[in-house]
Order: sequence, then structure tokens, then C-alpha cells
Amino acid sequence: MARGSIVVVGGGIAGLSAAWELSGGAAGPGDDTPRIELVDASERLGGALATTEFAGRTLDLGADGFLARRPEAVTLVRELGVADRLEAIDASGAWIWLRGALRELPSGLALGVPTSAAQVASVRGLSWRARLAARRDEWLPVRMTVGDDATIGDIVRRKLGREISYQFVEPMLGGIQAGRIDDLSAQSVFPPLLDAARQGGSLMKVLRPKGPVQPGPTAPSTDAGPMFYSLTSGVGSLPTELARRLSERGVVLRAGVAVTALRRTPSGSYPWEIDTATTTTPADSVVLATPAPMAGRLLGSLDERLERLTRIPSAGAAMVTFSLARDEVTLPPRGTGVLVPLGTNWSGEGSMMVTAVTLLDRKWPHLRRDEDVVLRAHVGRIDDERWLAMDDHDLTVRVAAELRVLLSRFGTPNATLVQRWPHGLPQYYLGHQRVIADARAAASTLRVALCGSAYDGVGIPAGVGSGRRAAREALAMVRSDSGPDS
Repeated sequence: MARGSIVVVGGGIAGLSAAWELSGGAAGPGDDTPRIELVDASERLGGALATTEFAGRTLDLGADGFLARRPEAVTLVRELGVADRLEAIDASGAWIWLRGALRELPSGLALGVPTSAAQVASVRGLSWRARLAARRDEWLPVRMTVGDDATIGDIVRRKLGREISYQFVEPMLGGIQAGRIDDLSAQSVFPPLLDAARQGGSLMKVLRPKGPVQPGPTAPSTDAGPMFYSLTSGVGSLPTELARRLSERGVVLRAGVAVTALRRTPSGSYPWEIDTATTTTPADSVVLATPAPMAGRLLGSLDERLERLTRIPSAGAAMVTFSLARDEVTLPPRGTGVLVPLGTNWSGEGSMMVTAVTLLDRKWPHLRRDEDVVLRAHVGRIDDERWLAMDDHDLTVRVAAELRVLLSRFGTPNATLVQRWPHGLPQYYLGHQRVIADARAAASTLRVALCGSAYDGVGIPAGVGSGRRAAREALAMVRSDSGPDS
């Protein structure tokens, strides 16, 4: 059989993972390994995963860690031979800002959803109405009919009331997607919640922990070991290591090159030609690891089911990182960070912009220093883009002013860093799974495999798994004796 050709479009963690799988994964290339070319419009491969030097540290500009109890990312790290860089999270717990004070979150929550009335009663910032709603769910739960899907907000609000929904659940679950629980699909973002609502009875009792609860579509997991990992070289070093190893395997990596068109060539030797401004590459199959709207623009003219991908919205966000002398800031006595409900009032202009604070050097030992602390404030949601109208200086000043309220003492920073991700997180709205299933079916008939954060969940393990799954699909297309009808 002649050597095949596969082109991967998109060089984020999903695309790079696809190229790794295409080139043999842990086993490495073999006699039947196709020619692999990866093309990305950005000058740097890795997408949202990157590092920079900050306050004497290697700091992640994107995700600072990943779920350890989903196996995909850990498996990839081990296959790359850098397992010695894995670092377990070194703190646990979090706080939430309620009624003008920090309140410690109880343990045993299911992605922010309480699983007992006792948990709700332990949070002093929640009212008697919230406590009553929780007790009612345990002893006289509200009846609810749920079909194929429902929003997270509809389920939690009906079962546990508005206060628990918007002051307690949304800061965590909405924050994962940078979205609003009244829009997010339970089927796509939190399947156990939809299953619990379908079972009827007490929502909290059904959600009581039976193992780690994870956002996104169902994925294999293990209860063993820590909940989260980082890398001592930064999570952003993972795509760098992947790219280095892929180059050693002969994979053609082309950064800073935009794909201008995907053209079908049914009468040629290859079903596809992938155009850039200066080149045309033939391919037996294509792995599209771009954001869903880009995939829809490249392929939408071939099938309406693929055109629908252009309508998947995404939310942007920004992160402001600070280094401060330890005696210049008052932090919660324990835990990894603080959540802030949307619409939280304060003494300044408008509601608070900060949605969460991450205590980076408390989470990860490799960031810890005696002389200072490093923390990160997160701003932005799908319907809060105030940060876009601010330059870095004004955004930093505004965030620092809010932190002086949240933390009670927040002095003059030694260093600051603003990182913006204007289109970082796809939104999983009602019907999302059907849109994705239809798009994948249409793409398969064209010998195209789809992967990325819009398809199999957000987060690094989901991205790795999505890319490797797409690669296996593409390989099957190339190695099949007969392709789809032209």
C-alpha cells in the first residue's frame, strides 16, 4: 500500500495530540505511518498553552494545571518521557465571597452543587431561604420532568432555588466554561446533573460523591492519586515537548501559516488538497483541530451540518497575575482560591469584574518562594466583556482595587501581567451534542475528523483525548480498502 498523507489543521493541544497519535503514539512510527503535516496560523504552536518568565518563575499563560483523574494528559506526559515533571497539587479547598465576607466552601460538593443540607447550613453567607430549600430537597423534593436535555440553571434553580443557583453554583460551574448556567447544557457540561434530575427525588442525594465528578462529556477516570497535576516546567511546556518529539519523528510542522481552503479532488490521486497562501498539500484525510467556527467556514459549503459549527459561540476572558511581598497581602488561611458570584456589588463602579482568584504558589510548589506570593485574578464571562474596553494598565488598576476588598489587604505589587484570551471557551448550549454528532457524521463521509474543545469537553485531558480520537478515525479512513463515494 502506498504511503498515505494526513494533514492536521490546528496546532493547539488537540492538533498536536492528533499528530502524536498519527505518528504512532507511544510505539512511534512504523512502516505504514502516513506522511503527516500540521499547519497552524499562529506563530507559536500550543494554542492557549504557553509559558513566560514572571517574577523569577516560569509561569503558565493559560491553564496552570489539569485533572489527574482523567488519564489522557497523564498518559501523554508519560509517553513523552517527562513524567518526572509531574507535580501534584499541594493544597485543597476554596472560598466564596458572600454577604461582604469570605466564606469557606464545604467539601463534598459536586462541581459546586451541594450534596447535603448540612453543607448549605455550614456556609454562613447563605440565607435561611437557601437552607430551607436544601432541607426541602432532602425531605420533600420538587418534582421535575426532564427530557433529552435541560440547562444547568433550570435544574438547579427548580430543585434548590435561586440563591443556591446563582450565589453558589454559578461561580464554579459557570466559571469552568466562562458561561451562564441558564444557557449551558447539562447534557454536555454536567451529565451527572441531568441524570440526577431524571431520576427524580432529591437532587443532592443522587449527586452525593461516588468518585470524582468532572465537567464535560463522560470520560474514563480513576480515583487513585491526586486530583490535579501541573508540570514543574509549566503546563505550557507540554506542547513545546510534543512539537520537539514530532519533529524528531519527521512530522512537518508549519507555524505561522494559515490554511486558506480545503478542496475536494475526487478525480485526483488524493481526495483532498489543503491550500495556504504559498503551498498546496494533497491528503488522503484531514484532521480539523481548529475552533468550531473555523471548521464550519472551511467545510460548511459541503454540508449544512458542518455549516452549523459556525454558530457555536465562544467566551473570552482575561487573567491578571500579581507578585506581592508576603507582608503586603492578606490571604485566606488555606485553600487554592476564591470564587466571586456574578453581579457582586462593591464600593466601586458597577459590579465586580473579578470572577475568581487563584493562589498559584499555594497550589504548585515549583512556584513557591519565601519572599513573595503569586496570585491570579480572572475576569470575563460570555456576557461580561468590560475588560475588552480597558487597556492593560486600567484593567490592572481595576482588578487590584477589587482585590483590596476581597482580600482586605492588597498592597503595591512587585510585578503584574495581563493575559487576554478573546475567544477561549466554546459554549455548550442546549442541543450542542446533536450539532456535534451531526457534524462528525457529515465530516466522516468526507474523510475528515474533527477535534478540539468544542467537541469533547474543555480542559487539557479532554483536548488530548479528542485529538487522539480524531487521529484514530483519520488513520482508519486512510487504511480502509475503499473510501466514501466521491
